[in-house]
Amino acid sequence: MDAKKIALLNEKIRQISHLLEELKETQADFPMIRQNAKRALASVKMMELGVCDPADLD
Repeated sequence: MDAKKIALLNEKIRQISHLLEELKETQADFPMIRQNAKRALASVKMMELGVCDPADLD
């Protein structure tokens, strides 16, 4: 995969992570949303480890 595609994936994954963090922090009234956002962040973390770290090496 070329560097341009990796950089694009890196940015999208970071955006997803940021949005999930916002949901987790701002939805205290909805425990279900907070818990599901935490679970989704765990999956996003796996994507970060596979894509974002190599992108940062460039």
